[in-house]
Amino acid sequence: MIWIGGLVTTYGAGMAVPDWPNTYGYNLFLYPWQTWVYGPFKLFIEHGHRLFGTLVGMIAIAFLVSTWCCQRRANLRWLGAAALIGVVAQGALGGLRVLADEVQIAKIHGIVGPVFFAFTVALASITSRRWQSAKRSEERQLGAIERLGVITTLLVFLQLVLGAQLRHLSPEAPLGNFRLALFFHLAVAVALLAHVFMLAARVLYSHRQESWLARPAVGLLVMLLVQIGLGAGSWVTNYGFPVWLSRYDFAAAYVPVADGAVQAWTTTAHVALGSLILATSLMLTLRSMRLSSPLSARFAPSKPATSPSQRILSMGAGL
Repeated sequence: MIWIGGLVTTYGAGMAVPDWPNTYGYNLFLYPWQTWVYGPFKLFIEHGHRLFGTLVGMIAIAFLVSTWCCQRRANLRWLGAAALIGVVAQGALGGLRVLADEVQIAKIHGIVGPVFFAFTVALASITSRRWQSAKRSEERQLGAIERLGVITTLLVFLQLVLGAQLRHLSPEAPLGNFRLALFFHLAVAVALLAHVFMLAARVLYSHRQESWLARPAVGLLVMLLVQIGLGAGSWVTNYGFPVWLSRYDFAAAYVPVADGAVQAWTTTAHVALGSLILATSLMLTLRSMRLSSPLSARFAPSKPATSPSQRILSMGAGL
């Protein structure tokens, strides 16, 4: 969903379908598939983005039903309701972006998407078997990992906000606005890299054998290094190589191609990986909290809610 949404922004296809919730007057699900599949590419990705949005909404409804039927933990039930509210709100933001043709709404829509994705990853974490079987530890290192994880997650979110400002910056905006947003984007990237290095080092130093923490920590570091490379690639494919590299033939001969495949997929991969980094950072933070924080007791395992048929059978067995 985030990848397709990234392509929509990269190709400027946000207004390829001018109405909402319909598609050119058709019901979303009844729009002729031949026109969608064989039509213009911008129409294909925009209408596909909407269809995938409804799929995510259906999954959110299924998750909500499952929590209210199978979970006794009230907090999980309400988190399921929050997931459904979140996907409905995100869909409404997408619709308002089309109806109002407003860039500011597009920025908010682009920020809420990764946040909702990270939230669903958090839901998957706290409902997993490994979460339920985990036991609290009194190790002091876990507290440090938890604090580093919280700061890292906040930095990733800030970076996403700055990235959304850069990505949706109007071509008519003053050059100073672009330079300011780019400066803070790079500065936060440096701070984030330092925090991820410290977080991974702390996890590997004290919990190398705990794969539940070590794997996401190493994965987070690898993803961030790849993300920096994708960021550099996005700059080159959009604006060309820096001036200080112009003395080399490969840099002097390179000409960025607007809406080219390399440009589009590199930029979109940069956006999508940013969302994955946010989700991974939040997941690692929650896992460290599960092992160290007494608040995690609120999400301690509980027996599934007994269905009416099971209660009848148990009563029969008692008789």
